[in-house]
Amino acid sequence: MAKQKINKTNVARLLDKAKVAYELIPYEVDESDLSAVHVAAQLGEDVDRVFKTIVLHGDKTGHFVCVVPGEHEIDLKKAAKVSGNKKCELLPMKELLPVTGYIRGGCSPIGMKKRFPTYLHESAAAYDYIYVSAGQRGLQVKLSPADLLREAGAGYADLVG
Repeated sequence: MAKQKINKTNVARLLDKAKVAYELIPYEVDESDLSAVHVAAQLGEDVDRVFKTIVLHGDKTGHFVCVVPGEHEIDLKKAAKVSGNKKCELLPMKELLPVTGYIRGGCSPIGMKKRFPTYLHESAAAYDYIYVSAGQRGLQVKLSPADLLREAGAGYADLVG
């Protein structure tokens, strides 16, 4: 069977430019289930290695990004505290594309329209590689947490309850 050609996303181009080792991994998209649990099952990976990108808006700093393990819910109090806000809320879905350039289920912490403060859940440090969206539904990028931190300008933080 011929290997399927994967079109490079903006994320892949940015990683290439930075000379970062990564792998693009396609998966079957289920429009009714865009969860990281579904993605992990498709990849045959531990769901704790599949991270989801969540964009928030803080009352003091404006937009910021949290990258958390797939099965976990973000703790808004912890996210607000780590980002220097008193409170924060999830970015409304209709604002995701105009603010980040990405759609739900395809939002990557790398290559957003603007560089926002970014926080990666500290559990990522335990792994030699993790997955995040490659910037479109049906495609994940596998890379080291250290490379993700560097390319997203991120820091580690405790973000889940």
